[in-house]
Amino acid sequence: MKPTLLILAAGMGSRYGGIKQMDSFGPGGETIIDYSIFDAIRAGFGKIVFVIRKDFAENFKNIFEQKLKGKVETAYVMQDLDAFTGGYEYSRERSKPWGTAHAVLCARDAIAEPFAVINADDFYGRDAFEKAYQFLVHEVSSKTWCIIGYQLAKTLSENGTVSRGVCQVDAEGNLVGIRERVKIYRDAGQIVFEENDTKTPLGEDTSVSMNFWGFHPDSFNFIQKEFQNFIRENGDKPKAEFFIPIIGDIFIKDQGGKIKVIPTSAQWFGVTYKEDAPGVKEKIRGLIDSGAYPENLWN
Repeated sequence: MKPTLLILAAGMGSRYGGIKQMDSFGPGGETIIDYSIFDAIRAGFGKIVFVIRKDFAENFKNIFEQKLKGKVETAYVMQDLDAFTGGYEYSRERSKPWGTAHAVLCARDAIAEPFAVINADDFYGRDAFEKAYQFLVHEVSSKTWCIIGYQLAKTLSENGTVSRGVCQVDAEGNLVGIRERVKIYRDAGQIVFEENDTKTPLGEDTSVSMNFWGFHPDSFNFIQKEFQNFIRENGDKPKAEFFIPIIGDIFIKDQGGKIKVIPTSAQWFGVTYKEDAPGVKEKIRGLIDSGAYPENLWN
């Protein structure tokens, strides 16, 4: 059974200032998601599942349905605030979704095979998809997941600071934990993160998470159980979010699971800020000119 790619496309994009999941960056009007899907298909993935929101579902489907028809199986699921809450009366001040781990949970009825999870607005590179595919076909189990580890220097923005999950990795290449570092940027040639007005250097090759994970389908039961615990403890907090690293941490520390960190040398790029868009278009143009991608992905 071929693995599935789950694309998280329900986010708000507050810093970007729009629904960046549907913006065009390629010469044929391709979105960043198109390049991820193209890489996933040629790596061997057999199905694409999108997590989206009802308020832009029709426009989103109009963009992807026609271009992907006959090329790969697709499915769409909605990240609804009431999904999997078990009737819990959460704070009605909440307007944003519950977070990335809840988005994954919303796809449980659409996925029965090993699957990878990515963000819609990140360009991950072909190498990452090929390595994820190999893991999901040969190594994944109910007790072993994976995360693709990027070199920090290849994940920075030229237009502002970024937040990254810095991976703590043991001698066997397994994840020990993820430490969220905010305000990461290059200062006088060195990468630093800023906290309480103190700058701390980080190595160029520091392994960071860009939210590219690999899961066994049994993980849905675990995630649902942990979401029930989360909402009981945090349902009254309008801004509390149930992130994938939260379940990863519990999986390792309380469940005895392993999360293999698979390193990639791929160059990440994305659109954290509106000002990132021209640079992303330029980088895609360079990849096309180098032969990495065709001029028009789907024709």
